[in-house]
Amino acid sequence: MDHERRQKSGWQADYTDGNGRRQRPTFRLKKEAEAFLLKAQGEVRDGVHVSDSETITVDEAGKLWLNSGAAANLERTTLDQRRQHLKLHIVPFIGRDKLNKITVPKVRAFQDTLHDNGRSPAMIKRVTVSLGSILADAQLRGQAVRNPVHEMTRAKSSRAKVEKRQQRRLQIGVDIPTNDEIRAIIAKAEGRWRPLLITAIFTGLRASELRGLRWADVDLAKAVLHVRQRADRYHAIGMPKTDAGQRQVPLMPMVVNTLKEWTLACPKGELGLVFPTGAGKVEGHSNIVNRGFLPTQVAAGVTIGAGDDAKGKYSGLHALRHWFASWCINPKAEGGLELTPKAVQERMGHSNIAVTMDTYAHLFPATDETASLAQAERMLFGA
Repeated sequence: MDHERRQKSGWQADYTDGNGRRQRPTFRLKKEAEAFLLKAQGEVRDGVHVSDSETITVDEAGKLWLNSGAAANLERTTLDQRRQHLKLHIVPFIGRDKLNKITVPKVRAFQDTLHDNGRSPAMIKRVTVSLGSILADAQLRGQAVRNPVHEMTRAKSSRAKVEKRQQRRLQIGVDIPTNDEIRAIIAKAEGRWRPLLITAIFTGLRASELRGLRWADVDLAKAVLHVRQRADRYHAIGMPKTDAGQRQVPLMPMVVNTLKEWTLACPKGELGLVFPTGAGKVEGHSNIVNRGFLPTQVAAGVTIGAGDDAKGKYSGLHALRHWFASWCINPKAEGGLELTPKAVQERMGHSNIAVTMDTYAHLFPATDETASLAQAERMLFGA
């Protein structure tokens, strides 16, 4: 029969686990033994109990987590990030801890330790997500009962919503190039960077999608391109990360004409890429930014600083993607496409409409409801 009893070293919780094995963990105080026994009895009854003798360490669970990722054929970049998080940030601090000792306070203390050891807030957030993934994998294997990282996430959800509302919105001229800046960039784009930048501006493709774009997926006769693959930072070709990433994007005449000219000069290669290196291989992201986008901005006068200290105002191609989204949203009277939020989501390849609205809702024109309200008032009061 399950019970707690006094021992020389403290109090012992004596119970039978779900496998019929007798377990007798020891605690310093009687109330600790009673609390554990009550919890263990509930877990045994629910079929989720894992005894101290059967649980594994965070390090051991992490290795199984890596194996699960490899078996699921995760991208090389994802697996590489998992290994780094485990080796550099998780194992050195809590690798020896048993899974059933990982609690919400323990996770919070782990985050403090990472901060004290020089990890940035962004890195702490990513590593905590990895720890939660390790615990989730262990739960599926029956090696852990709780996932305190997920418990923390649920507890923080309301606060996160408030913080999200307080985040600075994307601003024209700060995060999103102005129309004048876009015209200047197009005017100064030269050589092999011109077709890439014009395509980026008027299709909103991600850098990885531009780098993986094939001629086979570009139909210049029908003025449309299909996003069917991407190139990761290791230059490996793979599928877009989400189903929504696979999409069709119409091409305006400037893009069609620019790409027609580019077909004559584009380096040939086995991959059949639209924007390859001179040898026909996958172009590096840093080369596109540092040799193409930033110098073109300087030539166009889209800069911060002056003279010899002048440098490109927008640090990455995502600024052009943001501009494309704003162009899709802007009214036709202002030179935009005036698309619906759902259409913008599809053009951008967002996984769901919430992503689109969270990022760009403030760019959609506000509706003037003055006339509608006046009419409703007249109908209500019979005026």
